Amino acid sequence: MKPLAAFGRFWWNFIVGDDWLTAAGVGLAIGATAVLVAVGVNAWWLLPPATVLVLYLSLRRAISPRPSR
Repeated sequence: MKPLAAFGRFWWNFIVGDDWLTAAGVGLAIGATAVLVAVGVNAWWLLPPATVLVLYLSLRRAISPRPSR
């Protein structure tokens, strides 16, 4: 069971890493693309701008000054 737990932790850290919001945003974009394709829309165009938007928001959060405590 230990190797299975280590394998799961590896993938969690690889996909989510330090920023769960970015992982959730990309997951949401993939899900939205899948839903649109399932309804019959040619949605290949949605994922690239959504990923760029998520990256922009992540970088903006990372470089914004935080209030000192």
